[in-house]
Amino acid sequence: MTGRIFFKLLAGECCILLIAMGTVDYFVSRVAAGIRLQILASTALAFLPAAVVGALAHDFIKSVLFNAWIVCFTLIVGGAILLWVDQMNLNTRYHDATRFSLPMYFIIGLAQCLSMIPGVSRAGATIVSAMLLGADRRSAAEFSFWLAMPTMAGAFTYDLYKSHGQLSMNNAVIIAFGFVVSFICAWIVVKSFLNYVQRHGFALFAWWRVIVGSLGLIALALGR
Repeated sequence: MTGRIFFKLLAGECCILLIAMGTVDYFVSRVAAGIRLQILASTALAFLPAAVVGALAHDFIKSVLFNAWIVCFTLIVGGAILLWVDQMNLNTRYHDATRFSLPMYFIIGLAQCLSMIPGVSRAGATIVSAMLLGADRRSAAEFSFWLAMPTMAGAFTYDLYKSHGQLSMNNAVIIAFGFVVSFICAWIVVKSFLNYVQRHGFALFAWWRVIVGSLGLIALALGR
């Protein structure tokens, strides 16, 4: 396997591990066995649309949609939507990610499918949809982290299966470096993200998307 592909796969695996570690306290705090089962069932329900669409559209997404223009455009549009939703006076009905309704979990899962378009944030799509359906910022972000685990694990497993014929251990240094960097970055994000968005919202992340996407479009235009 080339260093680029193996680096991508191991980075994804490390992020899955860190998301699980960062949210384990939240899971364990739901002491009642019924609540834990509810978390697993709701996550599975929300994951189902992405599993189906991802399996059916994987080759189309990889071959057609991975385009720099599309990525830059979706970065800007996604940032604008995140800013708009963050400033709305929404009717907040849910403050606990384990208390969403079953249709709400499924709709969030449908929204996650939009993130298969390159440049669309998986977390952004799920958080925005949860907030529009009545969740507060923290519970929306909490469930987005939970949903990331099966989604990233599934994507990692599928990419590994598709690339297994290229497996090689010739890039041990690159692999080790990628694992360490991914571990550190994921730890910082998981530990700080929920508290930050609860206090300050998503404006910082939204503007980052708009700025990066705009700079990317300018660079592409000048390059042509």
